[in-house]
Amino acid sequence: MKAATWFRITAVVMVLFAVGHTFGFLTFRPATPEGQAVWTAMNEEYFSMGGQTFSYGGFYVGFGLFISAALVFQAWLAWWLGQMAERGVMEARGIAWGMCVLEAVGVGLSARYFSAGPVVLSAVAAVCRAAGALRMGKGLVAVGRESATE
Repeated sequence: MKAATWFRITAVVMVLFAVGHTFGFLTFRPATPEGQAVWTAMNEEYFSMGGQTFSYGGFYVGFGLFISAALVFQAWLAWWLGQMAERGVMEARGIAWGMCVLEAVGVGLSARYFSAGPVVLSAVAAVCRAAGALRMGKGLVAVGRESATE
């Protein structure tokens, strides 16, 4: 497969990840009485910071939505990497490898702190990004320079 195809697959995976993450954390409710007590405490315990009042539950929702937004951004970036790969833009390869490393870290964190779903999606995204970066070899040109064939 071409590099662009790998990056577009990554974009789709990241959109699925964002949707799953958002739905999962917004609808999750603890099943045990102990878990429900923690959930209630998070939402009913307030603290002040910087002249404002917050709940731990509010922080949980805010960070969760921020992660969803970051996943959507990663999907957008993957799509653009595909377009850059089609044009043979050399800088796209470095960005792709950086995103691959980020996703590999995501695999480790997901394996440690989350369930199999995030592990699998992170692993698939990392593999797709690596495959795309590996496919970007010959014919690359630096941004602002013309290729030898133009």
